[in-house]
Amino acid sequence: MQTTPRRILVTSALPYANGPIHIGHLVEYIQTDIWVRFQKMRGHECYYVCADDAHGTPIMLRAEQEGISPETLIERVNAEHQADFADFGIVFDNYHSTHSDENREISELIYSRLNAGGYISRRSVRQAYDAEKEMFLPDRFVRGACPVCKTPDQYGDSCENCGATYSPSELLDAVSVVSGTAPIERESEHLFFRLGEFESFLKSWLEQHDLQAGVVNKLEEWFEAGLKDWDISRDAPYFGFEIPGESDKYFYVWLDAPIGYFASFKNYCDKHDIDFDAFVNKDSETELYHFIGKDIMYFHTLFWPAMLHGAGFRVPTNVFVHGFLTVDKQKMSKRRGTFVMARTYLEHLNPEYLRYYFAAKLAPNVEDLDLNLEDFQQRVNSDLVGKVVNIASRCAGFINKKFDGTLASEFDGVNLIEEVASAADAIATFYESREFAKAMREIMRLADRANQYIDDKKPWQMAKDASLSEQTHQVCSTGIALFRLLMIYLKPVLPATAEKAESFLNVSPLRWADVTGDVTGHPINKFSPLMQRVERKTVAAMVEASKEGESMSSKPTNDEAQVAADNTISIEDFQKIDLRVGKIIDAVQVEGADKLLQLTIDLGEGKHRNVFAGIKAAYEAQTLLGRNVVVVANLAPRKMRFGVSEGMVLAAGPGGEDIFLLTVDEGAEPGMPVK
Repeated sequence: MQTTPRRILVTSALPYANGPIHIGHLVEYIQTDIWVRFQKMRGHECYYVCADDAHGTPIMLRAEQEGISPETLIERVNAEHQADFADFGIVFDNYHSTHSDENREISELIYSRLNAGGYISRRSVRQAYDAEKEMFLPDRFVRGACPVCKTPDQYGDSCENCGATYSPSELLDAVSVVSGTAPIERESEHLFFRLGEFESFLKSWLEQHDLQAGVVNKLEEWFEAGLKDWDISRDAPYFGFEIPGESDKYFYVWLDAPIGYFASFKNYCDKHDIDFDAFVNKDSETELYHFIGKDIMYFHTLFWPAMLHGAGFRVPTNVFVHGFLTVDKQKMSKRRGTFVMARTYLEHLNPEYLRYYFAAKLAPNVEDLDLNLEDFQQRVNSDLVGKVVNIASRCAGFINKKFDGTLASEFDGVNLIEEVASAADAIATFYESREFAKAMREIMRLADRANQYIDDKKPWQMAKDASLSEQTHQVCSTGIALFRLLMIYLKPVLPATAEKAESFLNVSPLRWADVTGDVTGHPINKFSPLMQRVERKTVAAMVEASKEGESMSSKPTNDEAQVAADNTISIEDFQKIDLRVGKIIDAVQVEGADKLLQLTIDLGEGKHRNVFAGIKAAYEAQTLLGRNVVVVANLAPRKMRFGVSEGMVLAAGPGGEDIFLLTVDEGAEPGMPVK
């Protein structure tokens, strides 16, 4: 068993301070928390820090929409995040914010050192600019059709359909998601981090550290493509830190976000008299690990170590990358009710169910993790309730009622106890290497052995025979001793259940070294149920509540618009829709479009609207002249490839030739409301 103490600093990616935590986020934080708890149980000096990623355009705009300051917004979200994490048993030694004095200080220090070292360059760039809002637009605040596959409504940096990457200026029919207007291009001078200068160092770092195979392969692809300079500045207006010596220039959120790891730890060190420099200086012998999702690998395996090295700081010992969460093999969906917020889950289910299920599926790779809701219910009920907790519940009653709540001075199943205790090193190796699924399988194998022992001995039958009293005592005490060992192994995953078990067992907080402890003759307390079965109706209620919940967005990987994804609306929302009678006064085919007709619609009082409608397969243009149709009159204009559409005509049918316009009696006047 390893006894040499280690000094370890651990971080998880910083959740964006623009929305709530959902179960997809929790894959990372639960995984990290399990690993940290294991290290602490082993007696290592291990610190787990995190913070809210609190800068960027989305936060500035959301605060503006809510009529509050960005500081008020991030303070509120920070409190919500910390409450969600705490209720899932995720314990940080320190949780901070990137909008902090410590982060400003370290960001400016790293920048100044990089600048002095010649690693910062400047040049003019042409960017998308929203003339109405008078602001430059981050790539993800521009949307339009992909220039490669022509899929509409794509981000300004990459296509979700074909995977192509491009600049916002290459989008077809581009619009600003802030104002809905077409962006223009405007020139601005920006600052760049010269990443290419660090290619040799990064390759050396890659060779010297045991990164995951999937990460190594991706890094080699990036090296082969060539490392490009990284734009680290943003123009005002922007919520973040101003760049020293520059006018109206701010650090790009992705520069100061990872620095937030150090800032949070410095905040902790200052409060607890810990030598911060011993963990972050370039000669540090401490260990530094980052747990992140695969979507932000580029920042953490290229920019971050290069920045640290260039500024004279230590680099990460390793970066542990995980995949995304799917539910029933599909992306999380609000329509299906599988886009579950952390708080919604907590209102229905025990958080340790999810902690265990994730642990039972996690491996040290970059593959996605699937939450199968039926398997989730069955696995929790079978493993935790049916196997582990069942051991204690089958034995504790006899100890309390017949033997004054005290374990026997000798145990019957000594060999089995030794077998289970001897698995500690193997299970520890699984935890250390983040092979949590293998650890859970081994623990459940041991739980099966314990239950088989109890089944074979049948203490409920032995207890009926007074002559077998001592043997009954020894058998049930063996069961409790086995349960204690299993709870040591499961404590990193089930901290709250372990705490209840410690109270029942009448022991101090369990440590890994306690597997060798002797509990013969030890008094225990009355047993109370430690965990309830998962009911199918409870899972269904959580799913239903998620369908009904408000639309929330997941953590952006860079500046991006927050797009509502809820497919239901309230009656209040429906009442906002202005349906009116419109008369088609002109209709023409759209050159180059397979499905569209361009309609000119009279809405009365001299108001004419230009509307593009995908009804070409069902109607000849000239047959529509003079028809009264139902029009969504207050729909925001949308710039399309062929022009701006200023409304929508309502139709029904499966599509193609089977489309039927909703028409209104010819006597109705254009502009009349439709009820």
